[in-house]
Amino acid sequence: MADSVRSNSLSSYLVAEPAAATGHDDAVDHILDAVRQHLGMEIAFASRIADGRRHFTHIRADFPVPAAPGDSEPLEDTFCQRILEGRLPELIHHAPDHEAAHEVALTAALPIGSHLNVPLRLSDGKLYGTFCCLSRHSDRSLTERDLNTLRAFADLAAVQIETELKNSRAHAAAVERITGAIAHGQPAIVLQPIHRLDSNAPVGVEALARFRDSGHRSPSAWFNEAAGVGLAVDLELAAVNAAIQSLPYVPEPAYLAVNLSPAVAISGPLEALVDAAPADRLVLEITEHAEVEDYTALKRALDPLRGKVRIAIDDVGAGYSGLRHILVLEPDILKLDMSLTRDVDRDSARRALIHAMVEFARDIGCTIVAEGVESDGERAALRHLGVDYAQGWHYSRPLPPVAAQQYLLGVQTQSDSRKTIAPARRRSAAT
Repeated sequence: MADSVRSNSLSSYLVAEPAAATGHDDAVDHILDAVRQHLGMEIAFASRIADGRRHFTHIRADFPVPAAPGDSEPLEDTFCQRILEGRLPELIHHAPDHEAAHEVALTAALPIGSHLNVPLRLSDGKLYGTFCCLSRHSDRSLTERDLNTLRAFADLAAVQIETELKNSRAHAAAVERITGAIAHGQPAIVLQPIHRLDSNAPVGVEALARFRDSGHRSPSAWFNEAAGVGLAVDLELAAVNAAIQSLPYVPEPAYLAVNLSPAVAISGPLEALVDAAPADRLVLEITEHAEVEDYTALKRALDPLRGKVRIAIDDVGAGYSGLRHILVLEPDILKLDMSLTRDVDRDSARRALIHAMVEFARDIGCTIVAEGVESDGERAALRHLGVDYAQGWHYSRPLPPVAAQQYLLGVQTQSDSRKTIAPARRRSAAT
């Protein structure tokens, strides 16, 4: 009953805050446990001082206490304030011995016997909060050496807390950067033409994301950063939407290939975006670089789209799951990664591997597209091996949509493209 009264008395002036505000770090918890056990104390905590309140960031105790990380209380109602003002010493053997301690409700509510408290300062010398150990019983054996031990542990905790603060600021800045980019219509889209190898006729384009700072920061850096702060799907969906919006610049019947991670393929909004595109003019390229956590869910998400789009496996030969992507997802198109096509005219091992992939693709009714073709020698070797299509700087660099439209119309007429546009589908392989 007494414990319940004490708990109610203490909790009456504690305010719970969102968990995200605690900056919780397991390393600091370990430091608190270590110093608490070393000094033989029951409770250890770290706090942040802000806006006239003491905010508990970390609490470790031998018994349940009526406060938790994220709670806060008025600073004026704490030992911390009185110690910072010099009204209470940093080392207290028996709290009731000090008149200023009786002003704090916690002295009787917990109650507090022994108490050690030192400031937590960051590397720039600024006060962050306090680092404290206390027990319900008095301990007159505590010495200045014990207080110095607490200071040493506090310094270790301050390093960890400062690292966490830097990480939190970096996280917040990344979130602001990603959401701001999306709000301002990024990423933009450029289109790289895809050609037939036997006639050089352009048959489609791949949509590639570009950001306003592409001169010094790659698109992959943007997507990696988005993944690191939980916004990968949001940024990718923005890219997919922008890519589909570029379809009017792709002359019929050429197709538009859009890159897609497994996570976005599974996400709900994808089907609505696909529904807005004309049937048979959209290819979804599922990257092989990303791990697929649930193939069943991915296949379930893609199957309803097959009548509206074609499915391609991107980056074949450089991916995460190898042939499993192909066997489970049953694609219409396989795109050979540039790591396979690079110098294929001078590398017999690459030629042997691509020859095997071509035979495999024919057996399952897939079309092969080679990426990263940069020389006429590579183009000729790929054509000799039976690869159907190719893209790369040998043909064209990625172009803004209007320039890509002019390129496609200028290199080949629509009637020539129409005869070559439709890659063989899996279901025709058996006929």
